[in-house]
Amino acid sequence: QVRLVESGGGLVQAGGSLRLSCAASGSIFSINAMGWYRQTPGKQRELVATITSGGSTNYADSVKGRFTISRDNAKNTVYLQMNSLKPEDTAVYYCAADLRITEITATRYWGQGTQVTVSS
Repeated sequence: QVRLVESGGGLVQAGGSLRLSCAASGSIFSINAMGWYRQTPGKQRELVATITSGGSTNYADSVKGRFTISRDNAKNTVYLQMNSLKPEDTAVYYCAADLRITEITATRYWGQGTQVTVSS
């Protein structure tokens, strides 16, 4: 069983910081990319940041300059450092991984999500 487990969410005041972690475990052959998405009630899940196995990153315009995604390939772990948090960043943050359990086909896996609440 492949699992993605997020941690690090919580309540923070506007302007504060949080660091999210996501560890992938199970029978994993390789990980092509990992990333973070977020979702609020009534809205579609939106991309926050992604990082490939080679280290290439991509960010939503709304978080550029404030959030930093990184990964530790040896630990199958991805991080999201969130600085200068705003109330509009409040959401459930989901970890995602495009990975292979064999060498044949890549599959998208999702974590259960971690709540980030930014107070005004």
